[in-house]
Amino acid sequence: MEFISSDKVKNLLAGYPQEAADKLSKLRQLIFDTAKETEGVNKLVETTKWGEPSYITKTGSTIRMDWKSRSPDKCYLYFICSTQLVSTFRMMFGNELSFEGNRAIILEINEPLPVSQLRECISIALKYHKVKGLPLLG
Repeated sequence: MEFISSDKVKNLLAGYPQEAADKLSKLRQLIFDTAKETEGVNKLVETTKWGEPSYITKTGSTIRMDWKSRSPDKCYLYFICSTQLVSTFRMMFGNELSFEGNRAIILEINEPLPVSQLRECISIALKYHKVKGLPLLG
């Protein structure tokens, strides 16, 4: 799999408070690792959208991540709100993950990443265009 990284994203991450930068760096690595393991994902582009680290692939829906000063103990993994991604994730992991409306998974900075659940959510988003017509998005 081809990965195109972004110096702008690396600089953004370096500008966050240390705990947030550490959490987002782990999340970034999880996105890379998941993309490598997701069938049909041949290229992942790291960029910025709305000033946030973003990940794009031809087969999927854009994934963004960020930390906000208004909620300093949380990080967010964002998905396009016009998709059914977050509602599907809520059905799958409603007792294990926290959500913000139909657009984000909320991650506590001081808690370990729920890796297996996030890996599944990221994989579905990365292949969204191939599974969007399936019940529970495949």
